Amino acid sequence: MPDTALQSVRVGELLGDELGDLRLEVLAGADHLDNEITHPRVQKPGLAFAGYYAYIKRGRVQIVGESELEYLRTVPAAERRERFREIARLPIPVVVVTKGLEPLPDLLAALRDHDVPVLATRALSSVVIKRISYFLEDHLVPSTRVHGVLLDVYGLGVLIIGASGVGKSEAALDLITRGHSLVADDRVSIKRYPSGELVGYSEEPIRHHMELRGLGIVNVKDLFGLAAVRDRKSIDLVVELQHWEEGQVYDRLGLDESVYTILETPCPYIRMPVALGRNIANLVEIAARNHVLKLQGTHSAREFARKLEEQLERGRKRRAR
Repeated sequence: MPDTALQSVRVGELLGDELGDLRLEVLAGADHLDNEITHPRVQKPGLAFAGYYAYIKRGRVQIVGESELEYLRTVPAAERRERFREIARLPIPVVVVTKGLEPLPDLLAALRDHDVPVLATRALSSVVIKRISYFLEDHLVPSTRVHGVLLDVYGLGVLIIGASGVGKSEAALDLITRGHSLVADDRVSIKRYPSGELVGYSEEPIRHHMELRGLGIVNVKDLFGLAAVRDRKSIDLVVELQHWEEGQVYDRLGLDESVYTILETPCPYIRMPVALGRNIANLVEIAARNHVLKLQGTHSAREFARKLEEQLERGRKRRAR
């Protein structure tokens, strides 16, 4: 079963290399950088500064820019301090001040008193919103891990799953030697984005590596070159390899449309029996090509069934004469 993870981002992670271009600095609350950000959308708290506190949503990064600070300077000091105290009591994980501006001392004091970290950057608000939103979306979307191999086959993301020892990595290696690309082997990390797209990738330190029984760990990038690997790929087709069982009923026409659910998202799914003498890599290539045809509106099995039914119908009409 996939191992699903509930995501959150600690404020301190905003200070890492991924957002290094923003050059974020800690102005206050350095002891509370473990506050958790739980929502990928950021906010500008202008309405809250005007007294509408319900506008603030739990777990969101608050962006304070030039327009907010200019407005606050027009508010009487006593009223402003009261609003700051009300806002600081809300479930705010962090406030980011943009454009190299100095936050008002009473705002900084209220946030510090309620354990809300304050970060500063010289970047424009529009840049900060875009960069942090992208960072949070990538880290806070639903995610899971699946035991299998993910490859780019003819531009399709093909996830090969199956029991241990069924030959997933061997089939993947055969596909790589045919010119296809490895995305992840053994442990495939998957994220579901708001668009519904499932994107698979491999985490360090196993990225670009494969485990082959009898050979051990090999580096696919070093062996076959940069074209033989990809960092990320959307998942378009799931192929499950199963040991051949005598008497087991397998789909022989391809009329049934099965799905495999990952993170509550259905993916086209094929069960593929593995038996001595079957070229699994070749069959996976054919499955990928056939799926491309389906996406283009050509369903070979249904077309065959339609022609067969028409032929049978013509035969019935001739016999009825």
